[in-house]
Amino acid sequence: MSISRAAKTVAVLAAGAALVATSGCGGSSGSGSGSKTTVTWSTWGNPEELARFKAFEKDFGKRHPDINLKLQAVPSYSDYHAKLLTQLSSKTAPDVFYIGDDFAGKFVSAGVLAPLNDKMAAPDSKAKPEDFFDGLYGGAKKDGQIYGIPNDANPEVLWYDKQTLKDAGITDDPAALNAQGKWTMATFLDMNRKLKAADKAGSVFYNWYGSTYSMINGFGGKVYDGGKFVGNTDPKSREALKTLADGYQDKTFLVADLLPEGNGSDVQFIKHKVGFAAGGRWMIDTVKKGRQDDYDIVPFPSQTGVLMPQTVGTSFLAMNKDTKKAQAAWTFMSEFVSKDGQLLRLKGGGNAVPSVKGADSVVMEGYPAHAQTFIDTRDGGFANYPEEAGVPSLTSDINEHLLKLWTGKIGFDQAMNELGSLVSAKLH
Repeated sequence: MSISRAAKTVAVLAAGAALVATSGCGGSSGSGSGSKTTVTWSTWGNPEELARFKAFEKDFGKRHPDINLKLQAVPSYSDYHAKLLTQLSSKTAPDVFYIGDDFAGKFVSAGVLAPLNDKMAAPDSKAKPEDFFDGLYGGAKKDGQIYGIPNDANPEVLWYDKQTLKDAGITDDPAALNAQGKWTMATFLDMNRKLKAADKAGSVFYNWYGSTYSMINGFGGKVYDGGKFVGNTDPKSREALKTLADGYQDKTFLVADLLPEGNGSDVQFIKHKVGFAAGGRWMIDTVKKGRQDDYDIVPFPSQTGVLMPQTVGTSFLAMNKDTKKAQAAWTFMSEFVSKDGQLLRLKGGGNAVPSVKGADSVVMEGYPAHAQTFIDTRDGGFANYPEEAGVPSLTSDINEHLLKLWTGKIGFDQAMNELGSLVSAKLH
C-alpha cells in the first residue's frame, strides 16, 4: 500500500476495526483446533486498503487451511512505527509487518528484522530477489542483504484537474505535452502562476522526500553526489528548493500536511481549487469522488521534457527476527508480495503499482487515461537515495527541517546552512 507515504497519516475508521475483528483469533493454535498456526501481521491503512487485505486473507486461507492470519491494524502511520518498535523491544511484536520507506533504515540498524536472501533464493520461493525492481528496495537492503520486500509501489506523479486548468485559462494538456517531449519545468511553473492568478492553488504536495527530490531532479539538480549530500549547495538544487519555498509562502503551492481537517488536499482537489496534486495510484479513490474524466496524470517535469528519475513511494513487508513461526510466516509473506498476490490485491482500481515484474496488467485497466505513466516512472524510479535511506530518521529530520523553510520560520540561506550541518552530522 505504498501510500505517499506519502502522506503519511491515514485514519482507519469503523470498517478497519470491523476487519480486524474478523481477521482471526489470537493464540498459536488459531481458533483453538490445535491444527492451525496463527501468523500475526500488522500494517496501517484506510478502510478500502484493509478490505483488499481481507480478500487476500480469504484467498490465502483456501490454499493454506493450516495457517490462520491475524491482522493487527494501527490507526495512523505516525503512530504505527513507534508502537511496532515498542512491541519489538518487549518481544510482543507481530510475526510479519509493514515498514514505511522512511523508517526502513531504523529497523535494519536496530537488528530486529530477519534476513531474507536465503528464503527468497530457495528453489520453491514465490518471491525471488530478481522478481522485484531493484531501485525499490531502498533502505530495506543493506550490504547486499534484503530485510524487507517492497510489497507494492507508488510512483509520485502529478495528478491534474482539467477543469481547474481550463478555469485558469490554460489550454495545453500536460499529458499531451509530455507525449510530445514538451513537458518542461518552465511550462509547469507557468501553469502554476496562471492558477494562482485565477485564485486557485497551483499544486499541493506532501512534505516528504518524494515531492521535494522529484522537484530537485526536475530542475536538473542533485541531492547526493558520490555519497556526499549536495542538496543544499548544488546551484540547481538550491534553485528548486528556493522555488518551492517561495511557492509555499505565497500559496502558489500548498503543504498538504498543514491543511485543516475537512478541507484537506483531497477535498480541495475534487472541488477544483487546486490544479495539480502530487500522489500515487491511491488517488484513484479520491478522484472517483469527483468527475473522473476531469483528472489525468503526468510525471514531474524536467528541464528538457525528457523523463527523469522520479521518486517511488514504497513500503516493505518484513519478518520479525524473533518469530517462532518463520516457516508459516514466510509462506504468507512470499505469497503476499508475489506476482499472484499483487495481482489479487491491486486489481480493480487498486491503490498501488506492482513492485514485482509481470503484474502491470492491473495498472492498465483503463484509468486514468495515461496510466502508463505509473509504469514508466516506476521502471526508472527509486525508493529514496541509498545514502539517506539507510540512516535512521535522516529523512524525517530533513522533512522536519524543510517544513520550517516552507512555512517561513527560517530564511533560505539559514535553512540551507543548517540542512547541510544536519545531514553531515547524520552521515558521518
